[in-house]
Amino acid sequence: MRRTTKMQQQGFTLIELVIVIAIIGLLAITVLPRFVNLAGDARGARINGALGSAKSAAVIAHGAWLARGLANTAVSIAAEGGVVTLINGYPTANAAGILAAAQIVTTGPTPDFTATAGGAAAGSTITVTGIGAVTPATCYFSYTNPNTAGNPPTYLVDTAGC
Repeated sequence: MRRTTKMQQQGFTLIELVIVIAIIGLLAITVLPRFVNLAGDARGARINGALGSAKSAAVIAHGAWLARGLANTAVSIAAEGGVVTLINGYPTANAAGILAAAQIVTTGPTPDFTATAGGAAAGSTITVTGIGAVTPATCYFSYTNPNTAGNPPTYLVDTAGC
């Protein structure tokens, strides 16, 4: 007479469980730091995006200034349903100039950026800082009005503290 024994499944051994937990721990250690710094990268990208918007808006406003044959004095042009003030053919370094042209929001209930006062005179500088920056002094871009007609504005960007 033959006896058949039925094998029953016993489950995982303690060694197998420890190995799986160790592998999951190693994966978490290597992947977690990549996610921790994403907020700073996003703030830096927001500053660079605003800088790109400001550069594009300045070039578009300058093109409109040239196409209309306006003088080198301070003037205003209509753009995107608003008015943009210009000096030496480029937007002024204030809320009525480059911020209006680039549609950079620095006021209201949910602003994306803060900005210094800047100015409408030649050579004035406005600095746009990202809200939520770790070190605001190193998470900004600046726009400086050209001193003379025919020269472009100057830009400076620093995203080290975002």
